[in-house]
Amino acid sequence: MPRRLLLVVAILITTLACPPACRPAWAADRPPNVVLFLVDDMGWMDSTPYGSTYYDTPNMQRLADRGMRFTRAYSQPICSPTRACLLTGHNAARHGIIVPAGHKPPVARSLPTSGPANVPMLYPASQTYLDPAAYTLAEALRDAGYRTGHFGKWHLGLTEPHWPERQGFDVAFHCHPDPGPPGGYFSPYGVSPPGTDPPKGAKRVFGTITDGPPGEYITDRLSDEAIRFVEESVAADTRRPFFLNLWHYGVHGPWGHKEPLTAEMANRTDPSGRQDNSVMASMLKSVDDSLGRLLDTLDRLGIADDTLVIFTSDNGGNTHSNTQTDKKNDANAKQESANPTLASYRKWAGYRPPTNNAPLRDGKGTLYEGGVRVPLMVRFPGRVKPGTTNDALVGCTDVYPTVLELAGLARRPDHPIDGVSYAAALRGEARPTRDSYVIWFPVQRGGVIAYQGDWKLIRRYEEHPGDYEGTRELFNLADDLGETTNLAARMPEKVKELDAVIDRLVADTGALAPTPNPAYRAGPTAEKPADAFAGLVAQQCTAKPIAGGYRIEGTAARHYLGTAQVKLSGPIHVDLRLRAAAGGEGFITWRTTAEEALPRDRKGVPFTLAAGDQWQDVSFDLPVAGTTAIVRLHLPAGGQPVDVQSIRYTAGGRTKAWDFSAVTP
Repeated sequence: MPRRLLLVVAILITTLACPPACRPAWAADRPPNVVLFLVDDMGWMDSTPYGSTYYDTPNMQRLADRGMRFTRAYSQPICSPTRACLLTGHNAARHGIIVPAGHKPPVARSLPTSGPANVPMLYPASQTYLDPAAYTLAEALRDAGYRTGHFGKWHLGLTEPHWPERQGFDVAFHCHPDPGPPGGYFSPYGVSPPGTDPPKGAKRVFGTITDGPPGEYITDRLSDEAIRFVEESVAADTRRPFFLNLWHYGVHGPWGHKEPLTAEMANRTDPSGRQDNSVMASMLKSVDDSLGRLLDTLDRLGIADDTLVIFTSDNGGNTHSNTQTDKKNDANAKQESANPTLASYRKWAGYRPPTNNAPLRDGKGTLYEGGVRVPLMVRFPGRVKPGTTNDALVGCTDVYPTVLELAGLARRPDHPIDGVSYAAALRGEARPTRDSYVIWFPVQRGGVIAYQGDWKLIRRYEEHPGDYEGTRELFNLADDLGETTNLAARMPEKVKELDAVIDRLVADTGALAPTPNPAYRAGPTAEKPADAFAGLVAQQCTAKPIAGGYRIEGTAARHYLGTAQVKLSGPIHVDLRLRAAAGGEGFITWRTTAEEALPRDRKGVPFTLAAGDQWQDVSFDLPVAGTTAIVRLHLPAGGQPVDVQSIRYTAGGRTKAWDFSAVTP
């Protein structure tokens, strides 16, 4: 009898031997099964439970209807650090993996003691592997009698000593290096068993993933393997719980997708106008189908009531790749004819980014909400009330202690846990007992986030005016979810309070924090200070630095500040901070990438600046159809100067801004 048929027979016998009336008793004297379902690069708005009116995700909705949906759940801004947080309960400040480097040769974290004379700050180098000494969630569950299995992306160590089999997993289906899927999502995957030599000319990819039929989709294959693991676990011992760690490659690049499904998605339109990438819609539908198959399996085997299911993502949605401003496009253009995956993306999505995180700002890799706020849904029948929503502040470090508490397992004294269990919140009893939450991402142009209540502080270590405002950004997310107004200068005491939260984390975890470079020398050898005006061109006017801004004086009637750096798809929201003694009328006009010249009949969008000596905030929308190539800000004319403190253009969760508040004469 074929092995698969034997397995099915065994499961049927088990199911018949224990009818539904008796199955709940299993949970009375053993811990629950645990499923951790992780999606790669799925944004907060990328499913119907979280408000998408474009993506087709009925099984994610099914999970939300049967469980609890968290609205303020956070990851790290990028891949590997989140995965390490999930498995250890450690903040990234403690485990030391701060960038997605889990596919690189093993290197321990470090902090240089000196650097070139033109570099003002020294930044920590990320660890590239999960420390084998860490007591992982898989090890804790295995030691408690669980059968443990990992399926999919690992990205926590290139070499065998750092593979999932060495971190507590009895069964593992994976490959390395693994920043993305093997085979570009489709079989043959080209993975060689460890200890063998790959075929001549093949990539050196090792692991336990085996080829399927030609054209098999890796998302489907992971589902097959995960379901087989569940079936085998139940067939072997109905009283032994299992831990399924299903970490999908989707919806990460290189965006391999099933074209017939993509063709169906291409017929969909988003009533909100936010999301329109049929490739992403297709990939998300495949992941949603995977979730549905898994939930169906739990129901079919009669173990749904005894299984804790946690669904989340490793970082915010990708809003930068494959666009016309993506720095990789020049290289990609040369490869497009020889790269069928990229050619297929262009065919169906053109130069659209993978997704749109609006109303959140920006996306993956940034410290704004679009980069770190992620979906989190938890189902646990009989313990979690179906169809509930929770706005508690929770993060990826909290999964470890939550699972331990729900499984009735004690923490190991020699393994510190930075996370806080939200088991009580799941039971509807209370919020997690935390005062604050910190996201550690101390890389150049990165920084650290401290959350406390509705407040969010971003601490930077260097100024980069073209990318962000100053070294402190303070937002009240209850009033300003899109992070449009930096309150740091107006609320220094709140900044100080949240800075202290970060300092406590550094002291508690022994973090390697950025430090001034002792060899740095200002002067001719020093790095040229960033030009706050960079990217703006003063046409028929002069721009003179003043305290807290630039004074613009026209040399002709139709002067303006032009830029080619606002590459946003409309509509676009504009925020200006201006002042002018004489006041007057101004306007903004633009040219899109589809237009060869500025249309002569486009009059632009007007705005009014009242006369006075105080800074004024002016906001309005530009009805842009397409992606902007050139934007011109025409300031009020009339022979009087206009002072400019900030300019911000926002669309689809992405922002291009200039902040001159720190400018001095």
